[in-house]
Amino acid sequence: MDRRQRKTREAIFSAFTELLSKKDFNQITVGEIIDSADIGRATFYAHFETKDFLLKEFCEELFCHIFDTEKNTQNNHKHIFACDGSASVFLHLFQHLQKNDNNILTLLSSQNNELFMRYFKNNLEILIESHLSLFDCSKKKDIPYSFWKNHIISTFVETIRWWIDNGMKESPELITEYFFMVV
Repeated sequence: MDRRQRKTREAIFSAFTELLSKKDFNQITVGEIIDSADIGRATFYAHFETKDFLLKEFCEELFCHIFDTEKNTQNNHKHIFACDGSASVFLHLFQHLQKNDNNILTLLSSQNNELFMRYFKNNLEILIESHLSLFDCSKKKDIPYSFWKNHIISTFVETIRWWIDNGMKESPELITEYFFMVV
C-alpha cells in the first residue's frame, strides 16, 4: 500500500470511529463516512466493500499490528497503530487501549460495542491460540481445549470491559497482571 492509499485508509478509519462515537452503527451511512473523511464514494469502495468490512478491517489492523510487533517483522506494512511493541502481547493490547489509539475505546464503549466485540473476539481467538502455552499451568487436564480457549477469550474481554467501566484507573501492567491471575 503506498503512502496515499495509507493516508486515505487512515482518514476513513478516523471518520468512521468519530461517527460511531455519535450514533448507532446501523444509522451511519457510507455517505456520512466519505463526507467526514473528505473522499469520494469510489475511493471508499476501492478500500472497503461495505461499512461492515470497514469495521472488520479496523479490528484486523489492530491484531495484525500486535502480531507483527510481537514477531519483530521487518516488513513494509505501515500500521495505523504505532508503538515500540516491547511488551507482551496482552500488555501491548492493554497499552493500545489505554492510549485510545484510533478511538478504539469509542468502539468498545459505544452503543455499537457488541458488533465491534464480535470482530474483536474472532481476532482475539487467533491471538489466544498462538499463546495458549502461557496458560497451560492453570489448565486442568480434563477441560476440553475449546472450552479452555473460550474461557480465556471471555475472561480477557470481560477484563477489558471492567477496566473501561471503572475508568481505566489501573495501569496496563496491573490490569495484565489481574488478567493472568484469574485465568
